[in-house]
Amino acid sequence: MVQAVMTIAAEEEMPGAKRRSSLIRSPQFSSLIILIVLLAVFAIADANFLSPLNISNMMAFLPELGIIALGMTLLLTAGEFDLSVGAVFGLAPVVVMLLVQNGEVSIGVALLAGLILCVAIGAINGLIVTKIGISSFLVTLSMLLVVRGAALYITQGFPLKSWDQPGFFVTLLAGSFNIGSFRFYTSLWWFVGLSLLAIYILRYAKLGNWISAIGSNRNAAVARGVPADAVKIWLFILTSVLAGLAGMISAFRISAASPVAGTGYELEVIAMVVVGGTALTGGRGTILGTIVGALMLRAIRNGIVLIGVPGLAYNIFVGVIILAMLILHALLQKNAARS
Repeated sequence: MVQAVMTIAAEEEMPGAKRRSSLIRSPQFSSLIILIVLLAVFAIADANFLSPLNISNMMAFLPELGIIALGMTLLLTAGEFDLSVGAVFGLAPVVVMLLVQNGEVSIGVALLAGLILCVAIGAINGLIVTKIGISSFLVTLSMLLVVRGAALYITQGFPLKSWDQPGFFVTLLAGSFNIGSFRFYTSLWWFVGLSLLAIYILRYAKLGNWISAIGSNRNAAVARGVPADAVKIWLFILTSVLAGLAGMISAFRISAASPVAGTGYELEVIAMVVVGGTALTGGRGTILGTIVGALMLRAIRNGIVLIGVPGLAYNIFVGVIILAMLILHALLQKNAARS
């Protein structure tokens, strides 16, 4: 009798043990552990790292790249990526400011026009990739050059003064608030809200199942009735719109719209997503991992400056971290396959 009770208890505990084991082997868990270690190292190396002022500075910029990373996570999960997001980040606010300053357009209408332009850029990317069949790497690399060139041409390479008059849109995109000694921007709420929406889509909605299925095996997904091309086109549009929105938030925050803003962001965003555990080959994505990856890269950028490492060495640190995380994720995936 006692033995039977013990056997039943052991069987009841197995699912929980399996869940814990699966969590420990997950890419986002390993990324979280590395993030904690990095935070501890930087905090020990410099006491100012965890000061309210420094944390406020880190959190001022984090949501802007994080918002782009959310769209990139969904797109990568579907097996595609977008190299034009950094250029869109720069072009969207430039177009908005030119419309306001030269076109005598209200700021609200200008913002809407900027987002419509982002929709068009994303749609072009998606249509060429899905309907013509060209690799998203080549398509979005070309679009990067077109968009960046357009931003430089219409501004003659000079930055524009952004909208800085108090009002609804300034408060909505670049307002600030204090929590104790910490100062945050409203972009943090944008990031939190969009993160929750992305988590719901990827984990609980039918669309999330479609996205993962397309990234794992597109032909099989199509055979089961998944509208793969339409999903990918809308994901390209979403990623472009989020990049434009992030650019507008940044321009409002710093009161300047530069045609070269966002240079290199496409690679940094992909790094955040991959470090967080999303597979470059598609089929596996994690929004929580992306949030951890965004925090990790921002902490590295901030921490190496505080401890006296030249800022130009940032790419070295990021490259080493990405390689280490890719190796770790590959090993975890192999162990999971064996199990």
